Amino acid sequence: MTEEIPPLDPHPLSEYVAWAGGRNRDPLLGVLKDKLPKDPERILEMASGSGMHINYFAPHFSHLHFHPSEKDIEVFDNIKKLIREQGNNNIADPIHLDLTQPDTWFKPESENSFAVIFCINIFQVAPISIADGMMKCASHLLKDDGFLLIYGPFQEEGTFSTDSNKVFHETLSSVGVSEWGLKDIADLKKAATDHGLELKEKIDMPSNNFSLIFGKI
Repeated sequence: MTEEIPPLDPHPLSEYVAWAGGRNRDPLLGVLKDKLPKDPERILEMASGSGMHINYFAPHFSHLHFHPSEKDIEVFDNIKKLIREQGNNNIADPIHLDLTQPDTWFKPESENSFAVIFCINIFQVAPISIADGMMKCASHLLKDDGFLLIYGPFQEEGTFSTDSNKVFHETLSSVGVSEWGLKDIADLKKAATDHGLELKEKIDMPSNNFSLIFGKI
């Protein structure tokens, strides 16, 4: 029986986003179990959306303190609701972080304060221009030995790794929103280099996605 996919809708609280998040959370958890620090550290999620990922991951890492962030403050109540319902006492209240607004993240007390930053499924519906802000922000917030993990489907040097990713890109592009579509890893690497970061590791994931790990040069 073919799985029914909800209508494409990038809103953080939509049925589509919930469906997509449910598909990728366990493979991502496996990567995090391998990569996250074994000692107590602070972990930041960019573009937390509904909060479903950070609330799913946090119980597996009781020694870590997680910080959700979002540019859309309308989802803060949902994030806090999930934290309460699931009793996740190692997740802080969400903070406002907009990658196009440096004043939301360039704060002296936050410099070099996170061991890991992760961001899930954002670039297929966000303009590639936010990659510059993401890398600049990560360079400011990450510890010297920290890393940024970006998960999602991407092109590689203008090509698609699978036919299904090409179809997904065409489906996104057909909606008529200019920024929708699979972005190129090469553009992320360029933005990273501009801000003192480099791609350290590219991990193939299920459903033709990647986990891209960037660290300081």
